[in-house]
Amino acid sequence: MEKFSSVDLYLETVTNDEARNALTWMRSVIKDELPDAVETMSYGMPMFNIHGMVVGIAAFKNHCSLFPGHTVADFAEELKDYKTSKGTIQFSPKKPLPEALIRAIVKKRADENLALAVEKKKTK
Repeated sequence: MEKFSSVDLYLETVTNDEARNALTWMRSVIKDELPDAVETMSYGMPMFNIHGMVVGIAAFKNHCSLFPGHTVADFAEELKDYKTSKGTIQFSPKKPLPEALIRAIVKKRADENLALAVEKKKTK
């Protein structure tokens, strides 16, 4: 797994124009929905963090992925036309996930992280 020091460097290495455009667009949607999110690189891919990982994005040879963790299960109906696994949503760069769905997923994950952070603070 190649190490990248920034999301910009990662995106520069995505050679498939459609995949790079899809990830760049998703990045802008995520940043708009979560303006306080910190962009990092983890597991060789761009991640967005608020009180922990919210989502990650990545390009692969034949698809792109959004990594929202366990939240995939909460959107099973909306994701029925996509290939999913326990924590991953795969999609064609030619047909990215709908913007409203991306926003809903990242908001739910960020809200969960915030609730956990508040709860953790209460128990200290």
